[in-house]
Amino acid sequence: MNVHGQHYRTIWPKPGDERVIQLIDQRFLPHQFVIEEVRTVAEMAAAIREMHVRGAGLIGAAAGYGMYLATFEPDVMAAAAMLRATRPTAVNLAWAIDRQLRKISAAGSADEKQRVAFQTAREIADEDAEYCRRIGEHGIELIRRLSEEKSGGPINILTHCNAGWLAFVDYGSATSPIYAAHDAGIPVHVWVDETRPRSQGSKLTAWELGEHGVPHTVIADNAGGHLMQRGKVDAVMVGTDRTTFTGDVANKIGTYLKALAAKDNGVPFYVALPSSSFDWTIRDGVNEIPIEERGGEEVSYADGFRAGERMEVRVTPEHSPAANFGFDVTPRQLVTGLITERGICQANEQSILRLFPEHRGS
Repeated sequence: MNVHGQHYRTIWPKPGDERVIQLIDQRFLPHQFVIEEVRTVAEMAAAIREMHVRGAGLIGAAAGYGMYLATFEPDVMAAAAMLRATRPTAVNLAWAIDRQLRKISAAGSADEKQRVAFQTAREIADEDAEYCRRIGEHGIELIRRLSEEKSGGPINILTHCNAGWLAFVDYGSATSPIYAAHDAGIPVHVWVDETRPRSQGSKLTAWELGEHGVPHTVIADNAGGHLMQRGKVDAVMVGTDRTTFTGDVANKIGTYLKALAAKDNGVPFYVALPSSSFDWTIRDGVNEIPIEERGGEEVSYADGFRAGERMEVRVTPEHSPAANFGFDVTPRQLVTGLITERGICQANEQSILRLFPEHRGS
């Protein structure tokens, strides 16, 4: 997508030096646009763990490039284990690592392993961008129908967290249909949840929507139900870090509450995802998807910029403990539909496997 009129992906090999991987360091957005250079597996693991990069698709792409960097180090398996331990919920992480390990193990010489790993990392990134583009092609039809029902009136879409191009390599998942609709001249407006405690909505989603010229309004996380009750939300569109093949959806903490409010108010609730975010081994998302618990300091402190400097301030009593659950699981019965690169399906095993028959029995 464009930043100040220039096209960027979220991660890419440095032109002229493919041993260096460049990425947008999202810790500094929306106030500073910083490009970080990563040269080792340890640096890539830190970038994933400390959320310089985040989002299901981008975590997968970062892991793919991390495994490429691993071919220059003495122990590829140790590097894979280091990367795998960074973020437990996003299934794209393990998916990309395992894909790289299969390719690397089939290669012969060290030079061939490096060449194959680089090619595979590029393929993972390119596929992520292409799949997200296709999600936009399918999802725009939902928005177009809503627009026709409103006689061309603006479509108000509520989203939670950041499932934009910053969470993938390009286009995004939940935002891809929104960008496609906006570019096609369909009037859209996005309600952007803050998404505490890290505020990915107010920092990242709002920033990228603004860069693309999409009308939007940042709201407190708990305002969504109020807006739905008053008919000010036409659809909810969110992303996911892991979705079971039976349709249960893990996404940023607070998503489940939005789904409950949507169900109570008859608002369609859609989840957009590339197929790399499906977990083909888990049936019961509530009981089987691992939920990341991050440090309580993310709840106890808020960060921002003042006079050009990044600052943190404490917002809780000094001796009050804080719990920080990164994700929750929305059960399939609350999900209206899944928007994938192959089309839209219902959130159930039969409908999902009809789109992805190669995973029957896997």
